[in-house]
Amino acid sequence: MNIVLWIIAGVLAVAFAAAGAMKLTQPKEQLAASGMAWTEDFNPGTVKLVGALEVLAAIGLILPAALGIAPVLVPLAALGLVLVMIGAIVTHARRKEAQVIAVNVVLLLLAAAVVWGRFGPYSFGS
Repeated sequence: MNIVLWIIAGVLAVAFAAAGAMKLTQPKEQLAASGMAWTEDFNPGTVKLVGALEVLAAIGLILPAALGIAPVLVPLAALGLVLVMIGAIVTHARRKEAQVIAVNVVLLLLAAAVVWGRFGPYSFGS
């Protein structure tokens, strides 16, 4: 199960690093034109904040455990992603974007699995 949790964390890290970097580097209008229509509902600072949180969470999913420095940050980063995905689900539900909600739910469940595993039976301290 430890290997499965590493794989899930790696997949999440890649996905959120890419999505967060896109939000940090592209203007809001370009993001909206590329399919992220939800950005129209938020100011550019909020979009950048979401991007920064996603990049930080991606780093937090891998680096602390890989370096053996404060590995408790791994499940905390995953918990942060659970919260970000709850916000994404609410945003897309308000916009009636049901197809995107499914992706958010899958990402939320994967992040929740990391939270459960790393705080629980497969923590780095055990």
